[in-house]
Amino acid sequence: MAKKSSDVRPKIKLRSTEGTGYTYVSTKNRRNSPDRIVLRKYDPRVRRHVMFREER
Repeated sequence: MAKKSSDVRPKIKLRSTEGTGYTYVSTKNRRNSPDRIVLRKYDPRVRRHVMFREER
């Protein structure tokens, strides 16, 4: 059964700001964080922690 597009916890793609093209897939709660998320996560291509921004 397919999920609704208005799901409260949609899947999001987090892309590295370093331009390496590395991504993480996660979920977020739309009610608690309606804006785009920015998280500091590990990018193995540059071998350090960098900012990852939500992509739509």
